[in-house]
Amino acid sequence: MQISLSPIATVIGGRTEVADDYWGGVQSIIRLNDDLPLDTLKGLEEFSHLQVVWHFSLGSNEDIHLGSRHPRNNPEWPETGTFVHRNHRRPARLAVSHPHLLHIDGRDLHVEDLDAVDGTPVLDLAPWFAEFGPHGQVQQPSWPGEMLKDYWSLRPEE
Repeated sequence: MQISLSPIATVIGGRTEVADDYWGGVQSIIRLNDDLPLDTLKGLEEFSHLQVVWHFSLGSNEDIHLGSRHPRNNPEWPETGTFVHRNHRRPARLAVSHPHLLHIDGRDLHVEDLDAVDGTPVLDLAPWFAEFGPHGQVQQPSWPGEMLKDYWSLRPEE
């Protein structure tokens, strides 16, 4: 069965290059498509965070990796399967992010900490409801914390 999704919005501004780290403080705009009525956003301004589903559009089918590999090719971290990795090498090349909603201006949702680059197609968005977060104790191995220690850090001056 083939599923076809059409973007509802596009990321404008923010970072232009793909990077593994330093996404903290990045501000961008999620611009709603012109074919959607403005009242689809009514009430969204009352929420602090969004759940945004977006497409790794700069990746390609040739980038997809099925099987196991070391995260970020670091042999100190264990080989893990495709569905343990959260990057563009997944079959659907989809990502989910939870940026802070700063304000809304017409079709423009001004956000901070959206880890998608300028031009990224947005497939869906919704307010973040705390009640939809994980229930119970969250468990994970130590390597994701090591790998992502600088993910939300501010980008060092170059």
